[in-house]
Amino acid sequence: MKHLGYPPLNLHWERSGLNGVESVFWNLTPAELVESALASREGQLCDNGALASDTGEFTGRSPKDRFVVKDAITENSVWWGDINIPFDPDHFDSLHQRVACYLDGKSVYARDAYACADPKHRLNIRVITELAYSNLFCYNLFLRPTAEELSQAGEPEWTILCAPGFRALPERDHTRQHNFAILNFTRKIILIGGTGYTGEMKKGIFGVLNFVLPHNKKVLSMHCSANSGAAGDTALFFGLSGTGKTTLSADPNRRLIGDDEHGWSNTSVFNFEGGCYAKCINLTPEKEPEIWKAIRFGSIVENIVFKEGTRIVDFDNGSKTENTRCAYPIHYIDNAMVPSVGSHPKHLFFLTADAFGVLPPISRLNEAQAMYHFISGYTAKVAGTEVGVTEPQTTFSACFGRAFLPLHPGQYAILLGQKMQEHRVQVWLVNTGWSGGPYGVGSRMKLSYTRAMITAALEGQLDHVEFEEHPVFGITMPKICPQVPSEILNPRLTWSDPAAYDVKASQLAAAFIKNFDQYRDGVDAKVLKGEPRT
Repeated sequence: MKHLGYPPLNLHWERSGLNGVESVFWNLTPAELVESALASREGQLCDNGALASDTGEFTGRSPKDRFVVKDAITENSVWWGDINIPFDPDHFDSLHQRVACYLDGKSVYARDAYACADPKHRLNIRVITELAYSNLFCYNLFLRPTAEELSQAGEPEWTILCAPGFRALPERDHTRQHNFAILNFTRKIILIGGTGYTGEMKKGIFGVLNFVLPHNKKVLSMHCSANSGAAGDTALFFGLSGTGKTTLSADPNRRLIGDDEHGWSNTSVFNFEGGCYAKCINLTPEKEPEIWKAIRFGSIVENIVFKEGTRIVDFDNGSKTENTRCAYPIHYIDNAMVPSVGSHPKHLFFLTADAFGVLPPISRLNEAQAMYHFISGYTAKVAGTEVGVTEPQTTFSACFGRAFLPLHPGQYAILLGQKMQEHRVQVWLVNTGWSGGPYGVGSRMKLSYTRAMITAALEGQLDHVEFEEHPVFGITMPKICPQVPSEILNPRLTWSDPAAYDVKASQLAAAFIKNFDQYRDGVDAKVLKGEPRT
């Protein structure tokens, strides 16, 4: 076996189980990985220098094929169900060996990286990938050790093994189908096969941290973006895909701490990652200049389409998937904060793209409402592309990241409540979705208005204005906001038929209540005071 590149001095490769591989390329630079990816026909260069790669059959995560090994560590602590699907330890060992045999005689790419920008919570990771572009993705998304740290690297705490070309046999390997992503907390391995979607690696480590930090260290792990103002004031932005989390945190007037995953300890807010994985469908330099400029050599764009006869990315083309993505290191953002550590936040923003046009563009939440909406994790998705289907669909994801939670949502909510009280945090609900009616009737909220409302909240401009209570949800809405037309601040007044608004608001409230039934018995009674009225 050949070890090429920059292997650590204290190497115990046999622990990987991959003793039959022909060669291991260690800690290659982005330029070397791009060269290798091009030579292996894993992608093409765009005109802006970014590497364009396709993830194959899967252009997103496959939640039904995500498993957690059920053993002594996890049996009585993991929130088992359709999110955390149990996997037998012996079956894991057998599948791991089969992946190792598949890689026999092949070359692989190995990388030493880490998660958590706060040194007190650092998690050392080794990533072993079949493909070069997968390794480049991990260079971009995880935190990068210094040259000195690499030279002294010991054995990692966790290992990711990613083999997209391996296809499981469900009847033999006990998977649902040929692809899988499995977390083993005893062996500290994330095993991924049958899918080239790079986000499985990123979210695998997120799942690890969502177990380890709250369970063992009482650090709140969060699916949110974070930035910091000139005075060092930190703001957190929670939201599901498509709500504007990445876009709104990339503010030219504030320093970016991170765009997706953070921890909140007793001393700080810190980024888990070293890069960004932003959606790039309909990306424009006018609306999202920071992200646009970050797509250059060393970045990856996934599942995009070129404009005909060129290497120019057609960001409006979603023919392969609406989930087109770009992955880049955080220092590609001009105003990124390094190290990615901020103070305790004073403002939290819950982002929702309400396609029903019911929720206000910005509203203030009391503590009970904040806890209720955090556990609910609401947004709405426009139905698929079927002809004539325009009715939006409610989507609830506990803690704005249910798919990544190994523990019961109530455990994260308790930590959030404690930190809100301790640091006197103000929570805002921001609707980046529709106004003046539901999808198909109303119009999408202008990004410029949303930015102005968030700025007004951060700068204290809403502290002394008059608020009014929403009759169904009980949240309070400002009557005026700088640089925002007052007539859009109360959503009922934007509908041509107020009675139709009332019906839709009651329907949405009923959906909230029905969704919350699954958590009702496991939360403090005061949280239920934040529930909407029907």
